[in-house]
Amino acid sequence: MASNTFGYLFTITTFGESHGKGIGVIIDGCPAGVEIDNAFIRSELQRRKPGQSSIVTQRKEEDEFIIQSGVFEDKSTGHPIAIWIPNTNQKSRDYDHIKYQFRPSHADFSYEKKYGIRDYRGGGRSSARETAARVAGGAVAKLMLKSYGIKINAFVSEVGNLKLDKSYLQLDLSKTESNIVRCPDPEMALQMEQHIKEIRKEGDTVGGVITAVIQDCPVGIGEPVYRKLHAELARAMLSINAVKGFEYGSGFAGSRMKGSEHNDAILTAEGKTASNFSGGIQGGISNGMDIYFRVAFKPVATIMKDQVSRDKHGAAVTVSGKGRHDPCVVPRAVPIVEAMAALVLADLLLVSKGSRLDA
Repeated sequence: MASNTFGYLFTITTFGESHGKGIGVIIDGCPAGVEIDNAFIRSELQRRKPGQSSIVTQRKEEDEFIIQSGVFEDKSTGHPIAIWIPNTNQKSRDYDHIKYQFRPSHADFSYEKKYGIRDYRGGGRSSARETAARVAGGAVAKLMLKSYGIKINAFVSEVGNLKLDKSYLQLDLSKTESNIVRCPDPEMALQMEQHIKEIRKEGDTVGGVITAVIQDCPVGIGEPVYRKLHAELARAMLSINAVKGFEYGSGFAGSRMKGSEHNDAILTAEGKTASNFSGGIQGGISNGMDIYFRVAFKPVATIMKDQVSRDKHGAAVTVSGKGRHDPCVVPRAVPIVEAMAALVLADLLLVSKGSRLDA
């Protein structure tokens, strides 16, 4: 299986399976001298870990990690940083019933046809368990970006038909972590939480949307023509499990506007604009304004209801949902979206600025 590496200069390579001995990440290209804060990496993993609340999968993984190389006296050495996260709470027997069956809307069928073999225990490499490695890598990227003053915040803005109709500018993003849904509007968060619980009782799942904001990004990040900043962000987000859509700035709504309405008037020599329909990116390059985008997640494919499918021999079967699964993935996906955004920025920043932290 190829394509397990993301990035050009600041890269991550993830490895491991959902029900294997563990998962891990090799971070290569991180400049020497970055302060590696273990407590921060741990806090990022805790935000993503399973079993953290009543509205997520009840698999109990503490996601403790071991940094095996690339760090000395709490600073990056410039060598590859290897992080290992052991699996401790696998229940592989929960998947015995799908050893020869394909779950609807999962990767089972396509993996079997492509490779001729698949790890049916939790989906193996296709499991969202792999994203813990991304979050670890993204935490290191965030630590690098900290020296540039770049801030990345994501939050849940939609769950099913419940939509937070407020701009991020109207919200106190410091409240995102104050509730289990990770929505910075307390009233909407309560409605979303109740909706997810109701969906779970029905044995079903529901999708949602995460909004992300990147602030204080310097002008000039992004490499036209084929490494445009928004294109790299889209590629990163669409690589996350269950993601079905990406839009930045005005997005699809911009297609319904006139040019006179959509153009961002430039007010200062530094490039500050009156509006920000461009989403902080013009010509594929950051312009110094806030970069904001939205990521759409489908409902989790495993539901606790019988579904019609086929087995590997082509025979009709009924697939029954078993095991521990999220009724809605977006609360745990918030740190994943932030991590992937951090990896894109760290990478393109090095492309623009060079490979030394003080460049």
